[in-house]
Amino acid sequence: MSTSDSATPRLFAKAIAAPLEGNLPKASGQLFRNKLVRVEMAADFLTCALAMIASYALSVSVDISNQTQYPLHHAVATSIFVALCSVLFLQSNGAYRGGGSLLQIHETERAIRVPTQAVLLLLALRLLLGLRISYSAILIALIVMPILLILQKLILFSFVRTLHHAGVGLERAVIYGAGEAGKRIVSALFHSVRLGILPMAVIDDNPAFNGSSILEMGYRRRRSVPVYQGPITPELLRSTQCSVLILALPNLSSESKSAAEYAAKQAGLRIAFLSGLELQEPMWTQSIDLDGFSLTTQQARPHSTWHYSIAKRIVDLIVSAFLLVLVSPLLLLIAILIKLDSPGPALFIQKRVGRNGELFSIYKFRSMNADAPRYDFSPPTSHDRRITRIGRIIRKTSLDELPQLMNVFLGNMSLVGPRPEMPFIVQDYTNEHRQRLQLVPGITGLWQLSADRAFPIHENIQYDLYYIRNRGFSLDIAILIHTLFFSIRRDA
Repeated sequence: MSTSDSATPRLFAKAIAAPLEGNLPKASGQLFRNKLVRVEMAADFLTCALAMIASYALSVSVDISNQTQYPLHHAVATSIFVALCSVLFLQSNGAYRGGGSLLQIHETERAIRVPTQAVLLLLALRLLLGLRISYSAILIALIVMPILLILQKLILFSFVRTLHHAGVGLERAVIYGAGEAGKRIVSALFHSVRLGILPMAVIDDNPAFNGSSILEMGYRRRRSVPVYQGPITPELLRSTQCSVLILALPNLSSESKSAAEYAAKQAGLRIAFLSGLELQEPMWTQSIDLDGFSLTTQQARPHSTWHYSIAKRIVDLIVSAFLLVLVSPLLLLIAILIKLDSPGPALFIQKRVGRNGELFSIYKFRSMNADAPRYDFSPPTSHDRRITRIGRIIRKTSLDELPQLMNVFLGNMSLVGPRPEMPFIVQDYTNEHRQRLQLVPGITGLWQLSADRAFPIHENIQYDLYYIRNRGFSLDIAILIHTLFFSIRRDA
């Protein structure tokens, strides 16, 4: 969702909201957000309840259970219980706080994890209390409920975006600072649908930024915000027609801060600013929570549990074996086409750095001429002369990555994880970069889903740091879902 200079990957520390101590009337945008929270909670409750009832109906219709089905009023009561638990779990997980997260992955992950937790709680109660609930209904609910919840949120926020386009519940923001913090705030605001604050302009005192623009980060970079020459004045702020000023300069001097606050007050803007007290922290936080202008919070690094690692390896082994058998005709066809297109082997084998710095051989379909350097940075465009005709096709469709299923089967890689890099890049890693070597590298991950995939991985370390902090089964599933979605719709 955001770019990062490798030397300063964490530019958000603790954000402090400063709504001028209530001197300004409460914005209509805040009222809209309060109503949206209630609507979203009601929608989540109804979706989860209907998903449980649908699971009950499906279990009866397909007759996959030999157990006596429980009465309909029991199904309704169970559905209400699971739906209530889901909403409470979502609330405790910060689902209604209004912020955005990296590439919207966290929203998908939460829509998978939380309903699953509620259904598993129901299963535990069935075992402990002997409730008359069929196992088939519970099993179906584990599949149906996350799917319906994800679809419901897509529909809901499409409707909210429509309202925002019509000017309903939308506030306009101007950001002071065109550096990395400013870029992240712009992107976070674009992707925080609940918040309803649209970045309209960026002001920076550095003349080098004048006339440029800041692009959003995500699957594509379609929206941008113009950058204007500072310093901040009441007249300049009024010209932006915004109601919120966000100071995105963590090391802003007290004089400049006071001047910005005075200009905002004169222009009638609310103000929020970043604190630069924690910028030396080497890890980027879990998400960007913008509700009430709290951009991030401090979080302890989670520790990987042994059962997650073992279970993930079992899933990798089973899925990779299944996919290798399933796509074997395609693998053979691609290998033949590569051989017919240009001289040289069909497979490209290269040493990469894996977990704990261990070297392993990565397998890919050859997409460049056989005499191209084996260890070099990837071509920046598909028009590079080193890329073959078939190579352009398989690189664009990511079919060149399919042989890495063998790496997953052998245990060198996982389906999801940080991408492995070449040794000559890793040897220049900083301590911060070396954190990505804690995990088994993966075929897909957050970086591949971002617009930053056009740039070197090590220059966008925040994606891997996000994954290290938040890794788990639900996040892995969310990344795989987004990978499939991205592969279908991308045009680059």
